[in-house]
Amino acid sequence: MTSVRHALNRRKNGEKGFTLVELLVVVIIIGILAAVAVPIYLNQRKSAWRSSVESDVKNASLVLETVAEDNNGEIVIPGTKGFQCTYPGCYISVNKATPTGTLNVYKDDRDNGQKIVVSKDNTLQIMQDGKNEYKILGWNSSLGGTVDKPNVTYRSSDGTLSTN
Repeated sequence: MTSVRHALNRRKNGEKGFTLVELLVVVIIIGILAAVAVPIYLNQRKSAWRSSVESDVKNASLVLETVAEDNNGEIVIPGTKGFQCTYPGCYISVNKATPTGTLNVYKDDRDNGQKIVVSKDNTLQIMQDGKNEYKILGWNSSLGGTVDKPNVTYRSSDGTLSTN
């Protein structure tokens, strides 16, 4: 109690400073602002990760359409599960030795292929989805996506892009 009296006496003598109550009010206001701002910030991060996956999937579809167009509309993706493209990307080109237009996939540009750019923490799974049609699954590790639970799916058969 003596310390409170001492502080009040200093105020009477013209000393300047903040009271404990004023400081507590400021701390409470900062706490309320932080409680409101943090969830908004976290949702913005998730939205940015999802947009990043959507962008990578759209760009990959444009690259695949370009490759198919250069090969008279034919495109064959090797393997039953296709191939994965991870950061920073991969290169694809048509294997001219095969009559079906099977794609070659490389991590580096060996034969002047088209580059599929993939953002950090994103993965694309590109697979056959019918004759001359394909499906692209995209996910971001920060969103908890996997090949079995992709964040974004694109189907070339109808040009739809769906988010999960």
